[in-house]
Amino acid sequence: MGVLNVTPDSFSDGGRWASTDAAIAHGLELAAQGAHIVDVGGESTRPGAERVPVPAELERVLPVVRELAGRGIRVSIDTMNSETARAAVDAGAQLVNDVSGGLADPAMGPLVADRGVDYVVMHWRGHSRTMNDLAHYTDAAREIREELFRRVDALEADGVAPERIIVDPGLGFAKTSDHNWDVLRHLRDFETAGLPVLLGASRKRFLSDLMWDGATPQDRDLPSAVVAALAAREGVWGVRVHDVVSTRIALDVVRHWDGGSAAMGTESGRGIR
Repeated sequence: MGVLNVTPDSFSDGGRWASTDAAIAHGLELAAQGAHIVDVGGESTRPGAERVPVPAELERVLPVVRELAGRGIRVSIDTMNSETARAAVDAGAQLVNDVSGGLADPAMGPLVADRGVDYVVMHWRGHSRTMNDLAHYTDAAREIREELFRRVDALEADGVAPERIIVDPGLGFAKTSDHNWDVLRHLRDFETAGLPVLLGASRKRFLSDLMWDGATPQDRDLPSAVVAALAAREGVWGVRVHDVVSTRIALDVVRHWDGGSAAMGTESGRGIR
């Protein structure tokens, strides 16, 4: 899953793709580089970010979703707002990627159920401006898994079909570096329910622990690719990344190392629906 931030304040690319034309061009580039899905988002979720009004979010993402989907690219919409999700699905998006797992907008679950699209439910404890204050756990991986699957149960109660649900442990959201590493060490625990797992480690701040002073978010692409390769070994369904090229190379290393077996995505047994 290639990341396409149509925002002026993303932590990772600082508004490089904020214009419609630039965003469309980059989305086409991500697909050409090997992304199976292009994830279009119009609201930054970096720590401390302010909420974006729905009309502004729609103005940013809809032309991009419509154009990319019209060219046959599988598009997901990265949003916490059911109104934005509805419009994006109508414009051709096939997947809703909701970092709040339906907690930010109670209408999201019923909408996804009604439209019958795939839905990424992420572990989430609160909005960007407060999430760092909510990073308190006794047993991080276990508690995060329990909270995440309570959301899965709630979404199924809303009518979302289990085969449409993809889970994301939410690295970097209300989690310290130690919490993130604990989740990564216990990735297989998130797969025990049989649901596909999406992992979003790309350029996250906790990877700075491995870097030199002054390293930029783009400098984190190397450890991001390593995490993607190890996650593939752990059986995840997909990885959400900014640098598709280095990630594909890392996944190819895993595939060849394992004797030609596929790593994830459309080439895996589970497949991208």
